[in-house]
Amino acid sequence: MSGLTTKRMLKAYIQMASPVLFLSGLFRSPPENFHTSEEIEIDIVRSDEDVSIVIQDLSTGYRMNSEDIYTNKGFKPPIHKEALPLNSYDLMQRMPGQNPFESPDFRANIILRMFNGMTKIEAKIRRAIELQASQVLQTGQLTLTDSAGVALYTLDYKPKATHFPTAGTSWATATGLQKLGDISALAEVIRNDGLDTPDQLIMGVDAFENFISDTAIQARFDIRRIDLGTIAPMAMQGNGGSYRGIVEIGNYRYDVWTYGGRYKHPATGVKTQFIDPGKIVVRCSSGRMDATFGAIPNIGVLMGGQATNLLPELPGRVSNAEGGMDLFTNAWLSQDGEALFGGVGARPLMIPTAIDTFGCLNTQL
Repeated sequence: MSGLTTKRMLKAYIQMASPVLFLSGLFRSPPENFHTSEEIEIDIVRSDEDVSIVIQDLSTGYRMNSEDIYTNKGFKPPIHKEALPLNSYDLMQRMPGQNPFESPDFRANIILRMFNGMTKIEAKIRRAIELQASQVLQTGQLTLTDSAGVALYTLDYKPKATHFPTAGTSWATATGLQKLGDISALAEVIRNDGLDTPDQLIMGVDAFENFISDTAIQARFDIRRIDLGTIAPMAMQGNGGSYRGIVEIGNYRYDVWTYGGRYKHPATGVKTQFIDPGKIVVRCSSGRMDATFGAIPNIGVLMGGQATNLLPELPGRVSNAEGGMDLFTNAWLSQDGEALFGGVGARPLMIPTAIDTFGCLNTQL
């Protein structure tokens, strides 16, 4: 009963963490990366930095060259399919922010609840894609687990072990010269193997703090006349990454980033940062990384029925090449017609195509 008290309903506050896409944003997704196949393949051609050798006389024949060697790699993308139920009784419940004294519009509630639920599922899938990108950059492998910690999908891209070194001395106690030497050594390995120039550092928060707190490195930044580098005030850019400035080490000039994006670990429930706090990803920003998306076919939708008839307002596919996403939606009824289910599916795979153009340094022993 309302009694004598007057009340006003304010706009509902919905707390929802938007997924950050800094790492997956480093992977390109042109239209040809969206496919309807079960598996994908890439032909990779590799050459090296050979030089031409002189001949001693014009009468000498030509030196013979062989064609560049190429390898073929095939991958089967992982599958994400998430559903949400909605039963008839739910339609009589007040939605957040709705006036409790107005009769509910059942169809409007169906559409609103479905879109809200599917938006949450999309965010979960986007975090799963970001997790793929983070694992690729830090390990060169994928291990996707369930809530019990059981690996449901594994994929080893077989990177060179030399691209994932551990510092000889923990950066918590290492000198500035040791830290600079660790980065420089990994950069030279990447340059030699990847045939490209390293120009980006993505630092875990502990690695970054240990880096800039060193007096030798502070002195290096203070020599403005030589302009060895600058540490800029934190600026949020790149879908969640924090740009921290520029530093020159050895032969290379790096843009320095930190990244605080995180996810709820499915097995432990612990909030976990996508970039390990003690690690540093060293990469060539021009190195090719591919985000690919496979279709999830639905006979009912293809035949113009089921989901199309139940909820014509619901797009059967949400595809965004520029934003790196491809989602397939579905809707179906229970046998008694009193429960509606909405589903969202995707088959994303992050591929380190130019696998020799990045590496990851572990600064903590």
